[in-house]
Amino acid sequence: MDILQVVLQWFSTNILQNPAFFVGLLVLIGYILLKKPAHEVFAGFVKATVGYLILNVGAGGLVTTFRPILVALAKKFNLEAAVIDPYFGLAAANEKLTEMGFIDVATTALLIGFGVNILLVALRKVTKVRTLFITGHIMVQQAATISVFVLLLIPQLQNATGAWAVGIICGLYWAVSSNMTVEATQRLTGGGGFAIGHQQQFAIWFVDKVAPIFGKKEENLDNLKLPSFLNIFHDTVVASATLMLVFFGGILAVLGPEIMSNAELIGAGAYNPAKSFLMYVIQTALTFSVYLFILMQGVRMFVAELTNAFQGISSKLLPGSFPAVDVAASYGFGSSNAVLSGFAFGLIGQLLTIALLVIFKNPVLIITGFVPVFFDNAAIAVYADKRGGWKAAVALSFLSGVLQVALGAVAVSLLGLTGGYHGNIDLVLPWLPFGYAFKYLGVVGYGLVCLFLLAIPQLQFAKAKDKEAYYRGDAQ
Repeated sequence: MDILQVVLQWFSTNILQNPAFFVGLLVLIGYILLKKPAHEVFAGFVKATVGYLILNVGAGGLVTTFRPILVALAKKFNLEAAVIDPYFGLAAANEKLTEMGFIDVATTALLIGFGVNILLVALRKVTKVRTLFITGHIMVQQAATISVFVLLLIPQLQNATGAWAVGIICGLYWAVSSNMTVEATQRLTGGGGFAIGHQQQFAIWFVDKVAPIFGKKEENLDNLKLPSFLNIFHDTVVASATLMLVFFGGILAVLGPEIMSNAELIGAGAYNPAKSFLMYVIQTALTFSVYLFILMQGVRMFVAELTNAFQGISSKLLPGSFPAVDVAASYGFGSSNAVLSGFAFGLIGQLLTIALLVIFKNPVLIITGFVPVFFDNAAIAVYADKRGGWKAAVALSFLSGVLQVALGAVAVSLLGLTGGYHGNIDLVLPWLPFGYAFKYLGVVGYGLVCLFLLAIPQLQFAKAKDKEAYYRGDAQ
């Protein structure tokens, strides 16, 4: 038993929580099951792993470019508030779990949840679940936050059964929510063979359903008629650099060179007073474009390998299954400008809502976090633009920004967190209503939420006109 525990702990720490190697391992297994030659198996493993590492470099660079500015804003205006960002949220959740004496629960729950997800896919003829959530770093973040939801709000589970309760509901959420994105993602990618396993699966399902109400898909961002001199903004690099120059330029101008040169506060990205502050602003803005370009290149590399290799896993081990991967994998299939539009209008929605919190003296002040404002709202715009054109992309990403801040403030109060909250759209809808069910109904509320999650794929299957097409993931 001790040996098994050591093996599981090693796998969790080194593979499951490291999505690049987890994806590489899946590609390795998939190509072996497809009986590919050894050199192709090796090449596929390397390309998938390196591709995901490239994605991580891009995503990490976007975050590290933006986060020092958040820190400087908080310092400049003496803001004591919660940052809606999964990394700040993870720290706040771990602090709360430590305070409660349950810091080890999240790691155990992660392994249990992954096992539940595998079981649900293996029993897909009964459960109607087709997706395996494989985004390990997201699972780590969510396991901690969901542990707080369950253990804090249901005191009856603050015992040996707590880890199992958290693990089961994590596994249900990962399996069911990613399953909800299959048709939308197949439609977006033209049969790409993957689903989304991140932080906005419920939102993607909702957007795919309501986007056509806002307009026609033919009126998308790529077909948007611009004055001839604005056609340069159909180029992602030019559009992202220009937008960030305006965005970062405005913020950095307010902050000023004095605070941005504080290396102790800002860290590696601090401004060097010996150089031009204008050039520092320009470089910061252009660096954002660099990391966005890197992210997109990584996506193209690993998605191609994973899609091919997962055919082996789908046919041999988990028949009919889809890998649920990082939401950034969807960016290469939509309009080149949807990602930036989602970021811009989601940010506007967040900032307006933050202003309202200040005006009405809300006891919880929210600070914008980069991960929700970029990754959530970019994905929403990509899917919305595909189904309802630019009007849907603008309106729905703006709405997402509003909800992230408004409901994020409610979640911080509900959980009594200090300094941060997860912030992503799924962690306010549906998890905030789940939290209130836990608080007021206790174990009964927990059971009802589990039944609700189990019912979703059943309803999806019941509504499918072609039952075999449902298992194939065909958009109907």
